[in-house]
Amino acid sequence: LHNDIGCSYHPNSLGERYHWYSSTGWVMWNAQISGLLNGTTCVIYDGNPGGPKDKPDWLTLWRFAAETGVTFFGAGAAFFANCLKAGVDLSSLPGLRSVRALGTTGSPLSDEAQRWGTAQFEKLGVPDMWWCNISGGTDFAGAFIGGNRELPLVPGEMQCRLLGCAVEAWNEQGQPVEGDVGELVCAQPIPSMPLYFWGDKDNARYLSSYFDMYPAGHGRQPGGGDGPASMGGVWRHGDWLKINSATGACVIYGRSDATINRHGLRMGTSELYSAVEALPEVMDSMVVDLEYLGRDSYMPLFVVLRDGVWLDDALRDKLNLAIKTALSPRFLPNAIFQVAEIPRTLSGKKQELPIKKLLLGQPIEKVVNKDAMANPGCLDWYVALADRIKT
Repeated sequence: LHNDIGCSYHPNSLGERYHWYSSTGWVMWNAQISGLLNGTTCVIYDGNPGGPKDKPDWLTLWRFAAETGVTFFGAGAAFFANCLKAGVDLSSLPGLRSVRALGTTGSPLSDEAQRWGTAQFEKLGVPDMWWCNISGGTDFAGAFIGGNRELPLVPGEMQCRLLGCAVEAWNEQGQPVEGDVGELVCAQPIPSMPLYFWGDKDNARYLSSYFDMYPAGHGRQPGGGDGPASMGGVWRHGDWLKINSATGACVIYGRSDATINRHGLRMGTSELYSAVEALPEVMDSMVVDLEYLGRDSYMPLFVVLRDGVWLDDALRDKLNLAIKTALSPRFLPNAIFQVAEIPRTLSGKKQELPIKKLLLGQPIEKVVNKDAMANPGCLDWYVALADRIKT
């Protein structure tokens, strides 16, 4: 319903052709295949969406969609951001005129990337492209926030909370807030929440992952049902959420457990990424705040640069100026490192929290599941950095 997926949208009466680029380990694979229930044709691409690694081509997936008559085109937010940075021009692919909806998830989509996509389709003669921006999780095989064709569409926002999901933003006292950033919680159970983790004695890991922040007796609690929620615990998903009190639209600011806290000011990492990755020299970035009880904050910034570009004093100054101008001098990093890759999950999310834990001294085997990573080979560099920080 929220994705507006049907079976009769194709202009040539060939039906809905639904494509959401995903690995089979990501919930978006489940979401795509569920389209079969509504009579859709699933259009599956097997390969790198950015073309061969030795010769990047961000038109690869778009050409595939044009050739197969895709009507709903979905991908991770990082894909659209890469297309924007690479200067992709879709005007050479008239076959994309069959696309009537663009979907994105995996990380916050910037309003710049959304405006880029809308403008590209306007050039193709497709006005008022609908973006179905969603947010959820593979852990509960679903979504909390998504789209609705009947509601206003604002770049950078998700249109509404989903049917059947009691999603709220809570402050530290466990009270719902609107118009302010809070923790994304689901205040009532939903059927797809996991019941337990395999081999997790006494549900210790399960409860610490989702229910520790708002345990029994903390804040406004739901009642009834089975599982942790029936004991008073509330599912805290680990994202910063702001709900527009006037429209109900939502903005995700990034992972709340990777939040930067500098000199008493808290900020989601996505704002810093928007400032840094707007520079043409920067292809990707990641920041972690190593603030710890009794220890001064230390915040390193990691950047992947374009081929042939090296991190010198001039570029460091440029990066710092971008952060200072867009945010505040308080959020200037303590150090900037040029790296080959940013660690990412199979679904494209930056591995901020595992790297944060690694640099705070935890062993690599306890903080990251390499099988769930898209590029586990890059971890050796970060392990070496963690060893240098210790000494």
